[in-house]
Amino acid sequence: MSGPAPGLTPGPAPGLRSGCTSGPAPGLGSGRAPDSASGPPAGGASTSEPASALGRVLGRPVAQRRAAEPCELCGEPLPGAHAHLLEERKDLLLCACRACALLFEHGEGAPGRFLLVPDRRLRLSGPSPSELGVPVGLAFFVRGSDGAVVAHYPSPAGATRWEVDAAAWDRLASRHEELASMRPAVEAFLVAMVRGMDERWLVPIDDCHRLVALVRREWTGMSGGQRLWDRIATFFADLGGAAPDRTNRGGAAPDRTGFEGAVPDR
Repeated sequence: MSGPAPGLTPGPAPGLRSGCTSGPAPGLGSGRAPDSASGPPAGGASTSEPASALGRVLGRPVAQRRAAEPCELCGEPLPGAHAHLLEERKDLLLCACRACALLFEHGEGAPGRFLLVPDRRLRLSGPSPSELGVPVGLAFFVRGSDGAVVAHYPSPAGATRWEVDAAAWDRLASRHEELASMRPAVEAFLVAMVRGMDERWLVPIDDCHRLVALVRREWTGMSGGQRLWDRIATFFADLGGAAPDRTNRGGAAPDRTGFEGAVPDR
């Protein structure tokens, strides 16, 4: 595909920090929160801040790097598999250690600041993205905290964005409980209906960020190149190895209307 569909607004790729390729660590329900006596936050927090680990984390700036890949809240070294937090105001993903991630496990924290990215991955059948009027075959849909749903089309120039008709989304979500349960900002409805693929997923938002980075890195020529599409196929195969398969649930055959052309990916 040579570029974004007419009328769509190109934007920067979602903000996954460079070098981070691992997904959220499973089982964040166990672990130890930071010691509340560990000292003041970096950057000179006010003495009026809440005297709690969560208050100190919310009050400190994003940590300076002290390791090859540190926690971006406290600066401690990270294991290969670790959690991600979404800094919602900047649409930026931050790598987090288990202790910092635990502080946000139950949705605590300042509204609009940090949200813990979950690790739920569900392969779906039934939701037809053609009902949402998308003009391309590779896209992901994110519901904002205000309820608006935005479609993102990965491309070699970044992610093109388009606001989905609210009534169309409500109709689709009313028939598919997984979409209705999608967590604002941190989960996405990801679809690939191009080049023989029929992939429909509910995924954490960091999976979508990785897909965007893949498309930007691997795209060549007018249509992306065979290497890119092979890598995208591998990306979805890897999702399949980490999630329950929800495709054998009956229902009508997949509707591919509107997904015949080449598509921007990530």
